[in-house]
This record gives sequence, structure tokens and C-alpha cells, in this order.
Amino acid sequence: MQLIECVPNFSEGVNLDIIKQITDEVESVEGVRLLNVDPGKATNRTVVTFVGEPEPVIQAAFLAIKKAGELIDMSKHKGEHPRMGATDVCPLIPISNISMEETAVYAQKLAKRVGEELAIPIYLYGAAQADKKRDNLSVIRAGEYEGFFKKIKLPEWKPDFGPAEFDARRGGTVIGARDFLIAYNVNLNTTSTRRANSIAFDVREAGRVLREGDPISGKIINDENGKPKSVPGTLKFVKAIGWYIEEYGIAQISMNLTNIEVTPVHKAFDEVCDKAAERGMRVTGSELVGLIPLKSMLDAGKYFLLKQQRSVGVSEKELIKIAIKSMGLDELSPFKPEERIIEYLLKDKASSKLISMTLTDFADETASESPAPGGGSISAYVGSLGASLATMVANLSSHKKGWDSRWEEFSNWAEKGQYYKDELLKLVDLDTTAFNKIMEGFSLPKSTDEEKAARDRAIQDATKYAIEIPFKVMQMAHGSLEVIKAMAEIGNPNSVTDAGVAALCARTAVLGAFMNVKINASGYKDKTYTADIIKQGEELERQAIALEGEIITIVYNKI
Repeated sequence: MQLIECVPNFSEGVNLDIIKQITDEVESVEGVRLLNVDPGKATNRTVVTFVGEPEPVIQAAFLAIKKAGELIDMSKHKGEHPRMGATDVCPLIPISNISMEETAVYAQKLAKRVGEELAIPIYLYGAAQADKKRDNLSVIRAGEYEGFFKKIKLPEWKPDFGPAEFDARRGGTVIGARDFLIAYNVNLNTTSTRRANSIAFDVREAGRVLREGDPISGKIINDENGKPKSVPGTLKFVKAIGWYIEEYGIAQISMNLTNIEVTPVHKAFDEVCDKAAERGMRVTGSELVGLIPLKSMLDAGKYFLLKQQRSVGVSEKELIKIAIKSMGLDELSPFKPEERIIEYLLKDKASSKLISMTLTDFADETASESPAPGGGSISAYVGSLGASLATMVANLSSHKKGWDSRWEEFSNWAEKGQYYKDELLKLVDLDTTAFNKIMEGFSLPKSTDEEKAARDRAIQDATKYAIEIPFKVMQMAHGSLEVIKAMAEIGNPNSVTDAGVAALCARTAVLGAFMNVKINASGYKDKTYTADIIKQGEELERQAIALEGEIITIVYNKI
């Protein structure tokens, strides 16, 4: 399935009824999922995020742009953020199984339809714009709403689609395709827009124009061609301005991070902190506008833990908590990960039914008359507990008094343990899913030869999946024994018995999962495949039993 994200920015952040009418249009389209609505009073702007397959997404975008044009009067609009239309900008972003080139074609298709059917001046930007002289959003929007009545008459600024007449009520709209962008504001302990801008110029890639004397008001220094000289900022792929937000009573550095692999959010935050300190100011927190990828939050959590010389082998939840607190993402309003992290919003809750249960509910579900969850899911869960215990020993060791110089060594072990724990937890639900797929195959009709053939294919495909999942449990549980053995040998001696229990769990997971591999393999017709998988399973089983014995010996020698 191809997935694209659409993040239109509407020039209304105060009237929630207008915002709701616009988002209702988005939600009216089948196959589109509204992920986030982020209004800002001071900017008088709302960022909306939705996702789906390309055709439904551009239909939803068209309806939203149409509704915004009906409800928002730009002649009366005031706000801190640069803007030029009721729907100011509408980017499409490739998310899954679709290229940027394909996404750009959909952006062009949407732009053409809006321009022709709604008669709104439309400019293309980013990957959708062939003319590189006008593919930059800030260049297109320069002059903003007030300046576009003259700008649109210039030959070089003729719209890509729609009339070359600026609509006083609806303004103009910029539609394009771009990579994932993080809109991120850093809060300062000042009310001065000028001082905030000085920091923005320090960090943004474009930097600042070089001047004589005063860097703000001094005479511009030109090069030999008469063009202003500039000093680049310290952060690549960052656009930034400073502004005062009356709603909060503070100035902010407002940034767009356009390549988060080069300049991640935590790097941008720390750089602003440093530049603010150089100018006698202090960062008090920060604010995310819209959504953020999970990896960005996890990377930030690890970054700040490493700065503290603490183990990074902690849970996903803990890493996110560290990131929020370190960057002050909750200073201005609560930061709810389930509402701001894109993967969490896209997650199918049904796919994590078991691991979302309480311990009591999980035990009750296992004990019920339902055949699933069964031994395969339990094997995966026991394996995850073993990996968790080993990770606990690693984290305790990294904080042990007198072992300060070894924190990084144990952090690396804890990170490995977290990996095995997380993979085994995923397999708890996947094993039950595998069983259900087999049951679904057997329930298919078999009245005709075609139906019988389709049913047989479905059963065989499901059976192979039901072999692969417990075999993966074997591999992950076996892998965790490396961490467990290391913690028994070199970990905190006060926790050596925890390593011993972890070994028992890992061995149980390997042997239990192998039982499921063998019983499911008996129903699979490709005997070459099953013979190979059984042979590999026997070796994993042999090694797991041997490793468990070695670990238990180490434990008993220490207690």
C-alpha cells in the first residue's frame, strides 16, 4: 500500500468552529486518517496532518482547501506567521512505498485541480516545482498576503495554476512535495524579537547579511559584484526566524528542520541553547508544531542520556520521557506522545492486543477456553522477561558505585538487551496472529476446484508464517543469552541470581518455541524447507541448553 501524508496550514488558529468544519471535510473522505490538528492563537494558524493512499488524500486536501476558502477572509487576517492565503501551504510527503517523484506528480495533480476548479492562484514548490528559481517556499511567500496584489502581476510570478489575479478573500496557496519536516520552536527568557532574531540568524543555514558595525542596523557589505555578503549559520538544513508570542509572553526561535538526519531536533535545541547563552539569554523549553517521527524522539533521549553518562539501554517509554524533559517540550502545554509521534498514531491497536494487557488480563486470556494465546506466545513472553532481567542487571551495573568508568560498557549491553526484549514482545502477538491465519484458511469455502485451490494456498501460506514466527522467537531468545551470560560473568554481583533466572527464561523460550516450529512444520508440504528449518532449530536448541548450563554454573559459583 502506498501512503502519503498531507500537512496543510490554514490561516485560522482562533475560531475552533472554522477549524472543525475544515477537518470535517478531511474526515469525510473514506481511507483518510486525520492524525493531528494543531492550532496556534498567536500565529493565527492551524497545522493539520492526515495520511492515506494518494488519491483519497488529494481528494481530502481539495475539499479542505475549498472549505477554508469559504470560511476564512484573508483581508481580515492578522498573525505572527508569514502567510499568503486561507490555505497557506499544502505539502504532500511520501511515507510508505512511494517515491518523491511519484508524490510530486500527485501534488501537481492537486494544484491543477484547485487552480482550475476553485480559481485560486496556485504556486508549486519543493519537488513538485520544475523551476528551481521558485521552488523555495520562503521565496514564493516573500511579501506575504499584503504584497501579493502587485507581485502576482510580475511575469516571473505568474501562478503555475489558476488566475493571475490575487483573491482578496482567499489569497493564494502553495502546493508541493517535500521530505518530512519538523516544525520546532525554542522558547527564550526574553520578550525581544530583535534578540530572538539574532539567535535565529546565528543558527539558520542562510545565516545573516554581513554588515559594518552593528550586525542588525549597520551598512550592508557587498561583494565585488555588488551583492550582499553573508555569513552562514551553524545548522545545515534549518530555516529560522525570531518572533514574540503574546499568548505565551515570550520570544521564540521558530525553526523548520528540513533534513532531520543531518540536523536532528536535539542538535538544533542544543545549538540554540549555546547561542542564547553567548548573548546573555537562556532557553526555557521548546514546542513541537505538528508531529514528529519516533526515531527523532528516541535519538534525542539517547543523546541526552549519553551527555549525562547514563545507560541508553532503557525502554522506549523512558527514552521519550527523557527527550521531553531535556528539551522542555511540555513547558507551554502537555506533550502527549500518543498524540504527537506519528508511528503511535498510525499503529494498529488490534495488532498489539496481548502486550497491551495487564498481567492479570493476559493470564486470564491465556487460561480461557480460547486456544490462543498458546505456547508460542507464552514462549515469546517468557523470552522477553529473560531479556528484561539481563537488561536490568546491565543498567544496575552501569550505576553501581565505584564502577563509574564502566557506565558505557554496561550501557552497550543494556541496549542489546532492550533490542531482544522489544523483538520478543512483538512476537507475543504475532504468534497468535499466525495461529489465527491458519484458522482463517481452514474456514475458507471449498465447494469448487478453484475454491479448494485458493483454500489450500491460504493454509500453506499461513502455515509457513506459523513456522517462521516461533523460529524467530528461538533466534531472539538464543541471541539474548549472550547478554545474559555477560551479566552473570561481569555484571553487578548482587544481581547474579537475576541473570540466572534470565537464563532459565531464555532456555524455556527456545525450547517452547521449537515445539511450535515442529508441530506447524508437520502440516507444511515443502519438506525441503521444513527439514532445513528443523535442522537449524535443533542447533539453536542444543546451544541454548549448553549456554543455560554454563550460566547456571557461573551463578552457583557466585552465591
